[in-house]
Amino acid sequence: MQINRLTIGMTRPEEIKLQYISLIDKHLDDLVQNKADRMFEIDDFAQLLFIHPTHLSNTIKETAGTSACGIHQVKILERALRLLADGSISIKEIALLLDYEPSQFTKWFKRFTQLTPKQYRAQLVKTNQVNSEMMTILKSYADIHLCF
Repeated sequence: MQINRLTIGMTRPEEIKLQYISLIDKHLDDLVQNKADRMFEIDDFAQLLFIHPTHLSNTIKETAGTSACGIHQVKILERALRLLADGSISIKEIALLLDYEPSQFTKWFKRFTQLTPKQYRAQLVKTNQVNSEMMTILKSYADIHLCF
């Protein structure tokens, strides 16, 4: 068994949460770099962690105070916000990179931010910075139970 210095002193549930979040970030990197062909679901992450999906969900709820799906959605939204800040990538390309149909991506994005991706991008151009209000919105929606 390999010991990770970061997890020494952590409880197993805390370690699962940390590993889950790390897997989401890595998978989103892979999607954006076209190294993955689809968005993972909670079952996929559980399989990678060698635990049952229900155990993963319960552990995340216990340690993070929010659902595994909520964390997954927030991570996807964080990535979408960063990609939208890059004006060289079209909104359609961003949607496809994140495994959404473009119209569904717009609806999904607006549900969380109250702005369409186009409106958000225009706001970025106007203010020339990532809106800190968006991060507040992200945190307020972290407990939404929407999974793929």
